[in-house]
Amino acid sequence: MADSRDMYVVHSAFRREFPAAPRLVRAVEPGDTAAVSRIANHVLLLTDLLNMHHTGEDELVWPKLKARGPAEIKPLVETMEQHHEALHAGLSGVEARVAAWRASGSRADQEAVAVALETLIPTMMEHLAAEETHLLTLIDKYLTHDEWAEVGAAGMARAPKSKLPILFGMVLEDGEPEHVATLKAVIPAPAWFLLSRLGPRAFARYSRKLSAR
Repeated sequence: MADSRDMYVVHSAFRREFPAAPRLVRAVEPGDTAAVSRIANHVLLLTDLLNMHHTGEDELVWPKLKARGPAEIKPLVETMEQHHEALHAGLSGVEARVAAWRASGSRADQEAVAVALETLIPTMMEHLAAEETHLLTLIDKYLTHDEWAEVGAAGMARAPKSKLPILFGMVLEDGEPEHVATLKAVIPAPAWFLLSRLGPRAFARYSRKLSAR
């Protein structure tokens, strides 16, 4: 059966990177178009990653749980789906404000991006905690190892290939060894061999560029 503890590794990246993003946005100096572009791209990378994560659950996890689990878990799964809808709306709002900031470079649009991120974070944190508390045991009970691996494979397939090393390094950055081991178990061996080596270095370089002035 599935061992979904690798979810903690992904969630750890969200818990670290989203709260840091408003500070990065506000640190951009007026008129620094290169920094606007760099930080705007980073914010969109985060929104894309969270959207990809949720799409995998919406398509490959929640339907199986509702079909296989007892009737009493259906409201819980539906709550997760509602969280996703709210987060999707919030992420769309962030992306719209990023587009405005990129076009204008103004302080007002810059602050609007930071505020939109800060508004999104409490809902995201609540959702991540609810998944960990209530859903992981259900995933492990009702999905097989291969079905769970399919969720990760679908996420990797959606990610831009040029960004995979960075995203992999981001996810591995502060993962607990036991949780990283469960991630390794659902990643094809050749991909793991390559990305687990390239990813941390790629993310370290990427992080340095984010803070460059």
